Amino acid sequence: MATPDFIRTLRASAGHQLLWIPGVTAVVLDDTGRILLGQRADNHEWALIGGIPDPGEQPADCAVREVEEETAVRCVAERVVSVGASREVTYANGDVCQFMDITFRCRAVGGEARVNDEESLAVGWFALDALPPLRDAHHFRIKQALSEEPTWFGTTAV
Repeated sequence: MATPDFIRTLRASAGHQLLWIPGVTAVVLDDTGRILLGQRADNHEWALIGGIPDPGEQPADCAVREVEEETAVRCVAERVVSVGASREVTYANGDVCQFMDITFRCRAVGGEARVNDEESLAVGWFALDALPPLRDAHHFRIKQALSEEPTWFGTTAV
């Protein structure tokens, strides 16, 4: 994900120390139950679509915006499926972050999936039994989105 300007401003005074940052993830489903994924440009891994809300932006609005910005798919957020903290992440430049992630189950309502910005190398729809390799946290979020279980509130970092 591209670093928002407000995070760059924080980094100017905070240096590389740990920043606690809000984040959203979207598990987007089409009418056939396929899942929308993007292959990230920064690490070449396949992942769910996500991002950082702008100051004052509602998390669900951010999820919808990020999906359209990155994939050209229009969606609506249907429900919150998980809320939890990520593990600490240390980037190549030394910056340390931990994200408070809110994951939404979303339904695609239009647009054709394609690479729509510089953050992705590829974008595609995948059947549940044909997912590319994903991190465990993404598998967990997909499982939660497909279940009818209540929203998962983290007790351990994912």
